[in-house]
Amino acid sequence: MKKILIRLGINAVALYVAVALLDGRGITPQSENWLSFIWLALIFGLVNAIIRPILIVMSCPLLILTLGLGTLIINTLMFMMSGWIGTRFQIGFQVENFWVGLLGALIVSIVSFILTGIFKDEVKKKKK
Repeated sequence: MKKILIRLGINAVALYVAVALLDGRGITPQSENWLSFIWLALIFGLVNAIIRPILIVMSCPLLILTLGLGTLIINTLMFMMSGWIGTRFQIGFQVENFWVGLLGALIVSIVSFILTGIFKDEVKKKKK
């Protein structure tokens, strides 16, 4: 349970950083309080857990042809879809175009990577 909460917190911070950096540059948040970003991180996690594997399997030939760079497109779509689903609950954000979505997905990936590295002991800790 602790691992899930840490992952949720990492996603919330990563989404907050991406939206804060791109606010006014192509992303328009509906809400800026932390509770909204925690709910948005939950939506982001569910989208990545349910829809992302389906897209990866469906686009396998494209991923092979592009040597994995097609995952950038999938990550961008997951970022934009999370914001769109969040707008239905008044907690999301609107992305102006694909390139802003790509930049937002890259920011989320970088921040997530850094924070996972910082909290790797807590995330990978196993029950004894």
